[in-house]
Amino acid sequence: MDFPFDFSKKQLESIEDVLNEELIELGVQSVVLIDLAGNVIVNLDNGRCQHDVYSLAALAAANFGAVSAMANIIGEEEFSLLFHKGESDSIHFSKIGTDLLLLTIFGKDVSLGFLRLKVNEANDRIRDLLL
Repeated sequence: MDFPFDFSKKQLESIEDVLNEELIELGVQSVVLIDLAGNVIVNLDNGRCQHDVYSLAALAAANFGAVSAMANIIGEEEFSLLFHKGESDSIHFSKIGTDLLLLTIFGKDVSLGFLRLKVNEANDRIRDLLL
């Protein structure tokens, strides 16, 4: 498979460290960094998740693409943030740069406002690592 990014081992380890520090330690269940084609780049969880991460990544990329198309129809360039609330778990999508998407799965015990703040901090740190 051709991969659109060429991450060094150090970059990947640094990205994992950021996601652990900013999100997993906050109490989120799972974080998955993917490209917009649905390829999994980093997958971290709290040790209790049993998601089919590859199906989730493919569906998330498709969902983000569909929502981006809807944004274009109403005159927006894109919606860079998506959120789906479930009864017990929720998913937060956040675009990093132009080609990456961060999925965060979390439960009711994590505040959406605080999560958004920490996701923004993680996004900024990851962008800095990729420069």
